Amino acid sequence: MTALTLSTAAASGLRADAIVVGVAKGAEGPVVAPGAESVDKAFDGKLATVLSTLGASGGEGEVTKLPAPSGFKAPVVLAVGLGPAPEKGEAFDADVLRRAAGTAARALAGSKKAAFALPVEGADSVSAIGEGALLGAYSFDAYKGAAKDAKAQGKAAKDDKGADKAPLAEVALLGAKPRDKAHKAAVERALAVSEELNRARDLINTPPNDLDPEAFAAVATAAGKEHGVKVQVLDEKALAKGGFGGILGVGAGSAAPPRLVKLSYTSPKAKKHLAFVGKGITYDSGGISLKPAGHNETMKCDMAGAAAVFAAVVAAARLGLEVNVTGWLALAENMPSGSATRPGDVLRMYSGKTVEVLNTDAEGRLVLADALTKASEDKPDAIVDVATLTGAMVLALGDRTFGIMANDDAFRASLHEIAEEVGEPSWPMPMPEHLRKGMDSPTADIANMGARMGGGLVAGLFLKEFVGEGITWAHLDIAGPAFNEAAPFGYTPKGGTGSAVRTLVRLAERTAAGDLG
Repeated sequence: MTALTLSTAAASGLRADAIVVGVAKGAEGPVVAPGAESVDKAFDGKLATVLSTLGASGGEGEVTKLPAPSGFKAPVVLAVGLGPAPEKGEAFDADVLRRAAGTAARALAGSKKAAFALPVEGADSVSAIGEGALLGAYSFDAYKGAAKDAKAQGKAAKDDKGADKAPLAEVALLGAKPRDKAHKAAVERALAVSEELNRARDLINTPPNDLDPEAFAAVATAAGKEHGVKVQVLDEKALAKGGFGGILGVGAGSAAPPRLVKLSYTSPKAKKHLAFVGKGITYDSGGISLKPAGHNETMKCDMAGAAAVFAAVVAAARLGLEVNVTGWLALAENMPSGSATRPGDVLRMYSGKTVEVLNTDAEGRLVLADALTKASEDKPDAIVDVATLTGAMVLALGDRTFGIMANDDAFRASLHEIAEEVGEPSWPMPMPEHLRKGMDSPTADIANMGARMGGGLVAGLFLKEFVGEGITWAHLDIAGPAFNEAAPFGYTPKGGTGSAVRTLVRLAERTAAGDLG
């Protein structure tokens, strides 16, 4: 993990591989952002002119490198674009700073140390810049021997296809105050959240032959011991004894049996209790309703919801939040075999309801249903489930935005506000009651499929059936943003992204502060 420090040192005297400055897009060309005054002064106040000459405009995500001025101990100045300059008297948005820091950290892969002289307006900007740098510096190289060796040595390595560089090793935040309590707390928060989010990314990126339900449960158990989170694991025998027909039905075709993992973080000062439920299909072949080629290559990411829940609970524990948080990881592998659930089979769920399985590739809602029912028994103040649930949601919102459904409009609005606040694009979605009829079954209480149009909404209506009466509940469908198959951008890498982790953590923080009911 990249080291993160606060520094009041002058940019000119700091030993580093690069000084990072911000440049915004002004009405008449690039504008040097606050925080880089001493660097601009060393260029005789003409840094913006030099950058413009080099083709920089200040557009978001733009990176321009130039030699540092004479007398600087760092050899390079890296200017990162912040996008449009804010109105006079206004500060840069936190996620603008987060994305810029992530872009700079990615551009400086292979470097040992960089000093970030970006706009620091207060603790929130310290946290945003710290998070962006730590998340942008992420790399997953556990299966690349040369890259792994380079990471250990802190230098670049090359493979047959080009350069694979070790992540930026250290970030010094200039303008932040090491003795300021708010600034120190902001850095500690950034470290805790980023480390757990990056752990979620690691899990999502791990090949399914190395991360089956049992292995995932073992990771959760180890983390629980380290951070004071109580962990309970229900294996296939306990699931059968308890009547968890949904989880068992999905895992029936795999040689790797399912698990239901409960993570409990409790605070002696807590007044509220949140439950997070995560879909954890460690590999989704579609089962008997087999996915075609071109649709199954990235299905190791179908446990991203469980990874987000796991990371959020551990982060809440590390931050010592005054709220009780319970996480439920519904883990199974969906495979075809002679023992697999067939289309037309009927499963008796943990709730006692029966479900006719019309499509074995609509399996996530089956494992979530059992976990939602179980989570409801604790009577939490609210339940939020997170899942890479439907391709329909990707068609509706694209690959960077997750959908939010809920049985309470105010709670849905709060989650949307929180997600946008932390820089996770989201959109509130409806739950039209007329779509429920499409799941009527002549054989069972409900079918696991309904109308094709509005499939993401149908899935949400199915889940709603298994939430305890009177419990506030929301569903986050992260199928789009959970796994980035395109090029990296901002602080988002290629592969697992850790979508929804920061939303869940902020929800826990606001609940602890009494800001949510």
